[in-house]
Amino acid sequence: MPGRRTKDAGQEPDRITREATAHVARLARIALSPEELDRYAQQLAAVLEHAAQVAAAPTAGVPPTAHPFALVNVLRDDEPRPSLDPAVVLAEAPAAEDGRFKVPPILGEAP
Repeated sequence: MPGRRTKDAGQEPDRITREATAHVARLARIALSPEELDRYAQQLAAVLEHAAQVAAAPTAGVPPTAHPFALVNVLRDDEPRPSLDPAVVLAEAPAAEDGRFKVPPILGEAP
């Protein structure tokens, strides 16, 4: 990428330049003001520095993983159990018909 050079091995790379940020913006077809170019150059440099820190982390002997924790089903077993009596529930409803809740038609549709 223009403006991003690496110094000798073991040294930190140069900060990303405003021109490199403008190049990335052109590739993404994003028009940026001069103030945005300056701000995004700093932000992009911070992201790249963080990525470099992650890449430098000692990972020898660490197996690849998609998630840091073992994923398990946290739902309870689906077991039948007593529920409310339908007659009691329908007695509390504002309107009921044929053993079901009666609600107004949706979008003016007739039932």
